[in-house]
Amino acid sequence: MRRNARKRYRNLDNIKNKKTWLDLAKWTRYRPNRRYKRKEWMLRVPQTHQVEKAFLRSNRNETTISWIGHSTFLVQIGGLNIVTDPVWANLMGFGKRLTPPGIALSDMPPVDIVLISHGHYDHLHFPSLRRLPGNPLFLIPEGLQSLFYKKGLQRVEQCSWWERKKWGDVEFVFVPAQHWSKRTLWDRDTSHWGGWVIRKRSTEPGGYVTIYFAGDSGYFRGFREIGRRFDIDYALLPIGAFKPEWFNHLEHVSPEQAVRAYLDLGASAFIPMHYGTFKLADDTPKEAVDRLLSEWQRLDLDESNLKLLKLGQTLRCRQLR
Repeated sequence: MRRNARKRYRNLDNIKNKKTWLDLAKWTRYRPNRRYKRKEWMLRVPQTHQVEKAFLRSNRNETTISWIGHSTFLVQIGGLNIVTDPVWANLMGFGKRLTPPGIALSDMPPVDIVLISHGHYDHLHFPSLRRLPGNPLFLIPEGLQSLFYKKGLQRVEQCSWWERKKWGDVEFVFVPAQHWSKRTLWDRDTSHWGGWVIRKRSTEPGGYVTIYFAGDSGYFRGFREIGRRFDIDYALLPIGAFKPEWFNHLEHVSPEQAVRAYLDLGASAFIPMHYGTFKLADDTPKEAVDRLLSEWQRLDLDESNLKLLKLGQTLRCRQLR
């Protein structure tokens, strides 16, 4: 098939966020003004003093969420070990990782399921995938299967938006996001992007424990639709890589927009992610967290519902509704 004949994926409402060379030049002119932030870049996301290695390896009953860094989480639910967008890379492009992974690969339990949100390198890192312990099944967006096969990974199932997969008592639903995809000069938007809803029926009558992993997204009406379809207990939402906002707003939410997305979702708890690991834009980790906390306070939201995890920290989960 000719390159120009490949299927191209779209956002809801056909929102396009393709940048021009003039946009990139404008951003470059803006960047010298970042010098005053050098001290802020020295501030790091805190790491837990005690990773619960033995518990994570043996746990088959409790539902947990452990933050490894960026968009990488270990989710344990229904006896399964699930990893989202696994990236243990020390470099991203020419930039060094700002903080070490919260859980070392050597300390990870065997992985059953890997969830991929989209094909950008800070979310899809094949060296990390190959080094994961266990023999995981990869649930991926439509359009990426041939790349996985080419890389030698065969246990793959690809999904389109709203498609569901089940493993035992746990259900996985691939849901929309507003973003884009590209790994080479020729493959822009030839694979899809989205988030994942993970849910398992609770011991409480008629209920589910539901976790929503947003992947990468700008603010869009899809958050409200996801919230309409699912009663979300824990929303894992990005708060970083948003500046300059005129350049990034269609593909990355700002901290304030992340709070708005959390409210649209009707979720009970908010777990921030996608900050503090790589220098992907002009915002610093401190700025992302400060603006998130400021907006949370401005709206007088319940402080107990904001879960600012340390790297390597494990949160015990429960049905919150």
